Amino acid sequence: MDSLRDKFRRFMVGRYGMDELNRFLSSLILVFVVLHLFFRSPLFFWLELACLVLIYGRMFSKNTGKRFYENQTYLQMCFRGAERARKLTRQLKEARKFKIFKCPNCGQRLRIPRGHGRIQVHCRGCGHDFMGRS
Repeated sequence: MDSLRDKFRRFMVGRYGMDELNRFLSSLILVFVVLHLFFRSPLFFWLELACLVLIYGRMFSKNTGKRFYENQTYLQMCFRGAERARKLTRQLKEARKFKIFKCPNCGQRLRIPRGHGRIQVHCRGCGHDFMGRS
């Protein structure tokens, strides 16, 4: 058993191995397997197979620079998606407390607390005053 493990270790020297993109593709395969169980479409089988080939191709690749770049691109996309989700949740929380006005003169966005009725809003950007309902 140890000799087989040593042979595999020697085989993997200089190869890329697993990373976050491969872990995501593994999860995607599981989703396709479950969908294939329910819908019995050959499309899901081919998607499973394509993901599996892609995972093994990336894992056993000796072009580590390119695989690293692919993984970094995937991580950047994940980060952008998470940032968009955080921004959206923050905007939804602020929408309960504040009313957002747009200055008709310069277009700057102004945040005014809700519940003050009809008020005069002063734009700090251009100094223009206008009426708004909070």
